[in-house]
Amino acid sequence: MSTVQLDGKNLDLKAFGSVIYEKYPVSICKDSVIRIKKCRSIVESIVDKNIVRYGINTGFGKFSNVVIDKKDTVELQKKIIISHAVGVGKPLAEDVVRGIMLLKLNSFLHGFSGVRLCVAETLIGMLNRNVIPFIPEKGSVGASGDLAPLSHLAMVMTGLGQAYYEGKLMDGGEAMKKAGIPVLELRQKEGLAILNGTQVMTSLAAVCLLKAENLLKTADISGAMSLDSLKGSLSAFDKRIHSARPHKGQSATAANFIKLLGDSKILKSHSDCGKVQDAYSLRCIPQVHGAVKDTFRHVRQIVMTEMNSVTDNPLVFDEGHDVVSGGNFHGEPVAFAMDFLSIALSELANISERRISYMLDPATNDGLPPFLTEKGGLNSGFMMTQVTAAALVSENKVLSHPASVDSVPTSANKEDHVSMGTHAARKCLEICENVKNVLAIELLCAAQAMDYRGTENSSKAVKAVHKKFRSKVKFMKEDSYIYPDIIASAGMIESGDFVKEAEKTTKELKI
Repeated sequence: MSTVQLDGKNLDLKAFGSVIYEKYPVSICKDSVIRIKKCRSIVESIVDKNIVRYGINTGFGKFSNVVIDKKDTVELQKKIIISHAVGVGKPLAEDVVRGIMLLKLNSFLHGFSGVRLCVAETLIGMLNRNVIPFIPEKGSVGASGDLAPLSHLAMVMTGLGQAYYEGKLMDGGEAMKKAGIPVLELRQKEGLAILNGTQVMTSLAAVCLLKAENLLKTADISGAMSLDSLKGSLSAFDKRIHSARPHKGQSATAANFIKLLGDSKILKSHSDCGKVQDAYSLRCIPQVHGAVKDTFRHVRQIVMTEMNSVTDNPLVFDEGHDVVSGGNFHGEPVAFAMDFLSIALSELANISERRISYMLDPATNDGLPPFLTEKGGLNSGFMMTQVTAAALVSENKVLSHPASVDSVPTSANKEDHVSMGTHAARKCLEICENVKNVLAIELLCAAQAMDYRGTENSSKAVKAVHKKFRSKVKFMKEDSYIYPDIIASAGMIESGDFVKEAEKTTKELKI
């Protein structure tokens, strides 16, 4: 297994996914070690000379004007993590928590946080031995960073709190001991450096992007199967149309559909029929899926910048040997990006639900059985799957309300404008789950429709996906328990099975 070596600036989504899902070990480069030691020496010099600097020898938030006696500066760091660990709700998922630790480690490698090397080494140990702190999902307002959830991380690093180790929830100190990781005794600024920053919202955002990339490709695949089963037209995917409006995502989507369906006998047989134009949910797939892709790429750039940034406060600079207070902890860039991605992904489900309805309605499905079942009336077929899809897309509309337009002042108005970026990222992750399930239902219906239409006449890509689908979900001859089929379909989406099968025949689908 390869090791992911970090330098504070080189982390991308692929490496992020390798560490959080495949548990690739992490290491740090020599230059980062040098930077950390240089900036730490500045902090220690400030302490020795009793120079007043925020977070080193002052209180926090509204108490920033309170100077702390030199003998109490170490105790100050212990107290801040205990007093700030006030999160509530369910624990964040393992992938998100591993991402938080990875991002916090990466931020320390710039040196600007002023922590000792052992702080970074503790995070490396926790990642490589899979100690997962129990971090409640709620309690952050997105400035001064993700204070409450990151405090729960700091608790475990110092032997407090709770953590999962080898699948069991236990005392944080016990988890660290079992994993063979020495717990930290925090020194000046280190508690603040751990709990101040945007790593929680950014980890959630990065997880959303990894899921969204798979959903974007899956949506093209499910849309292609739906288009073929409905005997739709490929004329709307003509390259000339998209060259006339050259949005990158639109052109990429059209090209994907030509690759997915170019050899379909079903579509070719439809080329001379009397139908002039398909409904928007078929004809405008390049414009809608494409706009989602454009949004995805924009958000990805913002999140990747944040992944390689330093977002705590104050920052320690070797140049000038100074400690400077600022506002990099404010999560507004991530908040806006996650609100935007939430809106875009919701549209991916909205248009999918319309295709589901189109396949089930005898007025629009071009001769397929009503609700894709024989003996309609006695059998309801897939009628209720569209209701579930409708419920999910409606829920997404509520979840898509922007979190970033809200702000509640905190810390006696010292922190008077906050981002709610963690709310935005958590909502986006829930939207991803809903989109996955809507696409799962579309594939369920499209596979059934393809069986009625004659799979042998479809394209190589659609046949490959259909075969994979039928390896776990059988054709429904009469009403049966559909829930397990939706779960199986969603599971194959989550694993990337459909994308892998399609790309065997098309090569890589574009985003």
